[in-house]
Amino acid sequence: MHTSLRGLRCFCVAAECLSFKETAKKLFLTPSAVSHQIKQLEENLQQTLFVRQTRSISLTETGARFYEQIEPLMQQLTTTVNEFSHVNLALEVSISMPEFFASELFVPQLVGWSTQYPNINLKLETVKTRSEQLTHTDLSIVLSGNRPQFEHSFDLFPLNYVPACSKALYKKIASKGYAALTETPLILHQARPHAWHQWADNIGFDDFQPKQIIQLDSMFSVARAAEQGIGVALVPLPISQAWLDSGNLIQLFSTALNSHDRYFLIHHGKDKPKKEVQLLIEWVVKRFAYSNDNVYKG
Repeated sequence: MHTSLRGLRCFCVAAECLSFKETAKKLFLTPSAVSHQIKQLEENLQQTLFVRQTRSISLTETGARFYEQIEPLMQQLTTTVNEFSHVNLALEVSISMPEFFASELFVPQLVGWSTQYPNINLKLETVKTRSEQLTHTDLSIVLSGNRPQFEHSFDLFPLNYVPACSKALYKKIASKGYAALTETPLILHQARPHAWHQWADNIGFDDFQPKQIIQLDSMFSVARAAEQGIGVALVPLPISQAWLDSGNLIQLFSTALNSHDRYFLIHHGKDKPKKEVQLLIEWVVKRFAYSNDNVYKG
């Protein structure tokens, strides 16, 4: 004899509301599905559990006794399932990071995390500017010119900026050399308003007079504007490497603007990281740090 849990659940709900129609609503089933489940249960038990009338149902004596016995067991089963579900949900790690880091590096790697740790949920929050750094998450990836003053911080990698543009624009201006930069719109992140002038100083371009500079408030917008052929953008490496590898952007000049900024992973808690947090720390460092030796504890 095989009795399904769905049939037992249908029976208990129907015994409480004495209506197959209401039971169907509560269980998100059709009334015919409820009727079928209970009929199958009665056949398995070889007992009649309900008296069916035109507009109502009622429990038989056997049905009432069966309900008294089975209902506490179903409650216990529900409680047990919920407890174990709560345990699984409790294994959650929260992390915040700049949105461009998330879209270009972190999210594409998530399949690796999901495969390795399927029972640890991730909560990812992105920030647009450095002033928006979040501290309520377990971990943060931040861009900083100095090592963050946290007990546990992990050096990931530095940023360098290179000029890049769309393939179509590259074909038009590449032969002009540095002079192309004086007649083409130049795009940069508004957090670095002087980056193009710094790049020009770095290569010895003394008479650097850009025609137009466009400042955007997100690095994704900077890269997208360059991809659309609006102008030449200073894009960060290695974080923009995928745009170059795909051919969506072409590096216009090889000289890079070396940045003092580096990405760091920090743990906000003062206590030793929880096991699931430590696992994410190790996962991030393994994938994104230049060297696993770049670990700082201040």
